[in-house]
Amino acid sequence: MKKALLTAAVTGAGDTTSKSPHVPVTPKEIAEAAIESAKAGATVAHVHARNPETGGISHNVDHYREIVDRIRESETDVIINITSGGGGDFIPSLNTPAAGGNGTDMQTPAERHQPVGELLPEMCTLDCGSVNFGNMIYMSPTDWLREQAALIQQSGVKPELECFDTGHLRFAQQLVNEGLIDGDPMYQFCMGIPWGMDADAETMEYMKNRLPENAHWSAFGIGRMQLPILEQTAQLGGNVRVGLEDNLYLSKGVLARNDQLVEKAVNMLNSNDIEVMSPQEARIQFGLRNPYGGENI
Repeated sequence: MKKALLTAAVTGAGDTTSKSPHVPVTPKEIAEAAIESAKAGATVAHVHARNPETGGISHNVDHYREIVDRIRESETDVIINITSGGGGDFIPSLNTPAAGGNGTDMQTPAERHQPVGELLPEMCTLDCGSVNFGNMIYMSPTDWLREQAALIQQSGVKPELECFDTGHLRFAQQLVNEGLIDGDPMYQFCMGIPWGMDADAETMEYMKNRLPENAHWSAFGIGRMQLPILEQTAQLGGNVRVGLEDNLYLSKGVLARNDQLVEKAVNMLNSNDIEVMSPQEARIQFGLRNPYGGENI
């Protein structure tokens, strides 16, 4: 059987906690969701931290530390992938457009990197450009991304190059060309997010056909497109992602848990003659660092 890496994106940072009781909020809940997803078959747990009191985004390294420690101390093996997106939300003020208005949340490249640099997960995401994200701008200028990529490279963590639109793929390849990405690059197509690329077959083919020969790639769709994009990605030889960061429903009107989405993904992959990689297989396949000390795997 062919093999694919399966990521569970267990919480995200969006305003989803009021829409489903299953979205984990506290570090303990997020770690437990990652562990349950791993037991259901996930190779990777992609984590954001949330403010335990408000449910909103948290940049507190101690929140990330508790999540990572709880996962690593469990008896369930899973690759940890921490977001390095951090504070990139910019909402211009109508009165002073050059200044951020209400809801703006910006961090420097060094601040965005801090949880990754201190906790040294096997993987982290790197959002490869700015994009209109709903009614705000997710802001990642190119020189900031070069700085972040260099910090990630120095840490020995493997970046997953997240592309929300076609130009992001071009810049991700520029980072590779400039020597800021070690080993075979890993790309993630983030599809269907307003107002990035569409979640459809034509767009996926376009992106896939512009990858370098040594690239690994994944894709995910949001909302009702999560499972259709998973199946299409698997059929084209990519790696896949599910989870409550991207989709709250198991089926129409039925709210999901993370482990249920993972189980459904495993079954869909198996029906396409694809087996989910174990964490250890993925560490070897993708050249990931050893999270328990010693030399890189």
